[in-house]
Amino acid sequence: MVGPTIEFDTVLELCQDQHRRIVLAVLAHEKRSLTLNDLTKTILKHNHHAPIMEIPEAEATQIRISLYHMYIPALAELSLVEYDRERRLVEPTSRLEQLEPQLSAIISADPGLEPPVTL
Repeated sequence: MVGPTIEFDTVLELCQDQHRRIVLAVLAHEKRSLTLNDLTKTILKHNHHAPIMEIPEAEATQIRISLYHMYIPALAELSLVEYDRERRLVEPTSRLEQLEPQLSAIISADPGLEPPVTL
């Protein structure tokens, strides 16, 4: 479903949080379905620059909860992703692909992220 054009201010708002920038970047780069677990691991990898096994489980749980309840539903509401809550699977849409130039510019400006953000 391709809806009306997303305003640039909305794109900026989506990119205010670094975790959401990481999710958007990895989905745009991978161009395939990813699980919430994949996305959580990617956020942890970019935030800590340490092996996943060394990161406290409580932090991983907090990130997974925020993805499940806030970040992914917000992206789904704008039709940037399709979200299967039961399988916890997130799939980028063509609408996300249309935003890739703006997202790329914003992500490139983030000194904490090195594009491409990958799994």
